[in-house]
Amino acid sequence: MKQLRLFMIGFGVVGQGLAELLEQKRTLLQQHFDIDVKLVGVANARHGFIYCEDGLTIPRLLELVAKKQPLIEHAGVLHWPQVLDGLRAVGRRGDILAEVTGTNLRDGEPGMSHIRTALMQGMHVITANKGPVALAAKDLMALARQQQVQLRMEATVMAGTPVISTIHEGLAGARVRSIRGILNGTTNYILSAMAGGRDYESVLVEAQAQGYAEADPTADVEGYDAVAKTLILASVAFGHALKPDQVVRKGITAVTREQVQQAMKEGKRIKLIASLHAVATFGATPLEARVEPVALPLTDPLARVDGVMNAITIQTDTLSEVTVIGPGAGRIQTGQGLLADLIAVAKTL
Repeated sequence: MKQLRLFMIGFGVVGQGLAELLEQKRTLLQQHFDIDVKLVGVANARHGFIYCEDGLTIPRLLELVAKKQPLIEHAGVLHWPQVLDGLRAVGRRGDILAEVTGTNLRDGEPGMSHIRTALMQGMHVITANKGPVALAAKDLMALARQQQVQLRMEATVMAGTPVISTIHEGLAGARVRSIRGILNGTTNYILSAMAGGRDYESVLVEAQAQGYAEADPTADVEGYDAVAKTLILASVAFGHALKPDQVVRKGITAVTREQVQQAMKEGKRIKLIASLHAVATFGATPLEARVEPVALPLTDPLARVDGVMNAITIQTDTLSEVTVIGPGAGRIQTGQGLLADLIAVAKTL
């Protein structure tokens, strides 16, 4: 049985979701995948980095968080106030880091430093953090190849719904020509409700009350979250590093109830669509990248994806269109994306 040493930086909603899955599926992982995962290190910004050679007790960690107590109250741990100090001290080649800190689309920190440090130490990395891979996926993947380790990022696009693995593995050998997707659940929820006759402001308040939208919804409704995922897909599917300002962006705040209703009368649905198209120009293949509201005909599979669900349609040279639909957010759903990446790494060891 393969023994995996796992570190986790970030122990918020997503980190706890992965921890819960590791505990729930321990027997499944052992019996069906022949792997035994030992969570040996956990870190967060408030409590620093804790480590136990024999493994941390996941129920105890979750209990400490629920009671708002410091992680260092876990018995038998070594502690470093600075996260990177702890990672450098005890991280070993062949270990796995789950980087699940919050997304920062300005410079990718602190996740960028966590991922770079782990890769340089010969650790495999799985991440749900959009910031580092949106801004530097190509460079980080090159560093991983140089160190002969894996960097996997399934959970950064559509949570646990398999998009990146579909492109990398399910569509291996195919040349991706274009991608269109509904990549943000908050905006899809709002637009779906507006299709029922409601106005933007009232639906936004409801979405915030239900936890679908943040108190400051700017990243979602202005399209920045979808832009980050578009940048990741540009690197993954096309091997092309784009900058945020190379993506044409328009959010949904200017979409009116009247516009949505008029689209309905025309047999269309307005959706916030992220798109990537390879554009052949004198032998080169630059990308056209956009995030914008689009009125889709009802014959388009994306037009009928409602609520907080996400979807992506991939067009290739060998398959005309492949559409994947599923949850794009959530504690357990994102944890599933990380778990799938963890198993994929284990299979190669």
